Amino acid sequence: MSALLELYHEEIDAEFYPSFFEEIKTDKEDGFDDYADKLFRKSIFVSKEELHDFLENPKLKKLKKDPAYSAGKSTMELYMKLMGQTRESNLTIDKNHRLFIAGLKEMNPDKVYYDDANFTMRLSYGQVGDYEPRDAVIYKHYTTLKGVMEKEKPDDYEFSVPEKLKQLYRDKDYGRYANKDGRMYVNFTTDNDITGGNSGSPVINGEGHLFGLAFDGNWEAMSGDIAFEPELQKCINVDIRYVLFIIDKYAGAQNLIDEMTIVE
Repeated sequence: MSALLELYHEEIDAEFYPSFFEEIKTDKEDGFDDYADKLFRKSIFVSKEELHDFLENPKLKKLKKDPAYSAGKSTMELYMKLMGQTRESNLTIDKNHRLFIAGLKEMNPDKVYYDDANFTMRLSYGQVGDYEPRDAVIYKHYTTLKGVMEKEKPDDYEFSVPEKLKQLYRDKDYGRYANKDGRMYVNFTTDNDITGGNSGSPVINGEGHLFGLAFDGNWEAMSGDIAFEPELQKCINVDIRYVLFIIDKYAGAQNLIDEMTIVE
């Protein structure tokens, strides 16, 4: 944090400093270090326990004195001010962009252009399948709950596994959501073309049934914004059976299950 604030101070004009910069002794050699140390020592936002304690008994005076809150608030105030200054120019850019595209279409009347699909519903299609990213390496088109357990990293919140889920796995208590082979399937891959913002999109089969949710892409799909390579690029989807399993067996939200029409 100290290094980033110092870089911002060096590279950006003073008129664009958030107001909390007034608290940083920029003339001192270790001024940025001192400010960062103070923030991490005094802010309730650096400790989950302190934040939870504050939420149990919140005090406005304490919040206003919190250095992280003050820094975030002043940054957002500057951001909104600058957004207001660029609003008119952005409207002008949008207007001229429409004229530019209209001119291109007149110049090339036989060329087919993509429609502007912003704020519209989009559909893509693909097939479930595995892939071979390298010689002698084959990734199957599915993962199971066993793999979740194998990949666990207790000290990493993104890969920690709750004890209740472990117990359901040990008991093989999958309810109606297990596959015919008795395993709990978690994810599957398809060759759908996706991009940033598609996460959470429904995956629907040929009969109109929801059977998954798109949420990620494989490493080889990173080039997808430049060129789509169907033999390498995969959309990673969560199996709807696993979603229902988590809602039902893990969360115990039977009321939600009762509202659904589940096709087996």
